Amino acid sequence: MMFAVTGQSFANADERYNRRTPLVRAVEKVSPAVVNIYTTEVSRSARNPFRRSGNKFFDQFFKDFLPPTPSQKRSLGSGVLINAEGFILTNEHVVARAAKIHVILSDKQEFDASVIGADMKSDLAIIKINSDKPLPYVKMGRSDDLMIGEQILAIGNPFGLQQTVTTGIISALNRNIRAGKNMVYSDFIQVDASINPGNSGGALLNINGSLIGINTAIYQKAEGIGFAIPIDHAKRIVDELIRYGKVRRGWLGISVQELDAQLARHFKLDRQAGVLVVGVADLSSAGKAGVKRGDIILKVDEHAVTDKSDFRGRMASYTVGSSIHFSILREGKTLARTVRLTSIPKSYVKEFTRHWFGLQVQENNERFARSNRLATSKGMVVIEVVPNSVAGKIGISSGDVIRKMNQNRIDSEEDYNKAVADLNNPDRILLLVQRGRQGYYVTLEP
Repeated sequence: MMFAVTGQSFANADERYNRRTPLVRAVEKVSPAVVNIYTTEVSRSARNPFRRSGNKFFDQFFKDFLPPTPSQKRSLGSGVLINAEGFILTNEHVVARAAKIHVILSDKQEFDASVIGADMKSDLAIIKINSDKPLPYVKMGRSDDLMIGEQILAIGNPFGLQQTVTTGIISALNRNIRAGKNMVYSDFIQVDASINPGNSGGALLNINGSLIGINTAIYQKAEGIGFAIPIDHAKRIVDELIRYGKVRRGWLGISVQELDAQLARHFKLDRQAGVLVVGVADLSSAGKAGVKRGDIILKVDEHAVTDKSDFRGRMASYTVGSSIHFSILREGKTLARTVRLTSIPKSYVKEFTRHWFGLQVQENNERFARSNRLATSKGMVVIEVVPNSVAGKIGISSGDVIRKMNQNRIDSEEDYNKAVADLNNPDRILLLVQRGRQGYYVTLEP
């Protein structure tokens, strides 16, 4: 009887071993490092006292100047432990506006987490939990050798269902996803594995269990389609977030425009591809590398550039110190240029403001505020507008006061210099401009 049971046990063990496919082993390897993220969000909304029935026109302005009222909301997401010290990689939109972050591991351990850094442009964030013992983690793999058709699996917590695994194949690479009017995410991995709300921030793995991407549910209208941020893209962002708490994007120093059919014919191109360089800033990274006005940028690090949004999206992943290889068409010849990105020098802010915005500004003061009946002496006053500049065409006038730049408050010249330095490769710049007692938002497109 004993031998019969033992023989049956060996048979069951053999069968179970044979069923441990590469997918099973990948899940066993990585799942302890995939966490469930609960956040408590505090939304603070300001009520417009002049709002009439159905009229939302002034709501955005009053949100900036009236006291808000708090409310709370809970949301779910996923994350991946990337080292034993408790650093977790997730999506920015999972932890955005979170007042409190709670993390649950696969073994049911629970921790409160803090945000180390978050970046909306890449939709990536780093949060951290503290443990007395080393935590399970997965090393970041590589995504530059991915193949369309290769098998993948996704691990996350869709709809709060902890440790859910879905599988599929890579359907496409280098996908650009438009999220809203002015936001484009580039280089996404497209898969046919289900990625639903709650999966955001979870792990995308190859058949060997290597972390090749971070899942995101940012394209919520899709059915049977999932998207993930390539891990090579994430590595640059992660290093910046851990070291600096933000992403120091490098300054390329060029402005570009779309190539329409007429321009494509003029430059003797067989298709509309790439972007045309229409301006190069002095002292910029691109200028020092030999990029010139009239060049057509065809490729960025061997990735073909399709249009302006694609180009801007790709540039968003490069940080200070990155070296980028451009393929450029100039006078019918294809050239290679390598650009090493730097930050905008503080000494260049005034020239940058005049050259790229068409403005000359100075710090506000009490005398100007009194003479113009302003409630505050904060902000930067426009003292000159260059004719036919982007600022002039949008309607900015001398005497206007810049109060915000890309949602960053501008209370002083120091604030303004910092906001400009953070722009680096601006595609669109949102300004809150005050004229007298009125405020309005304008968008500059250098």
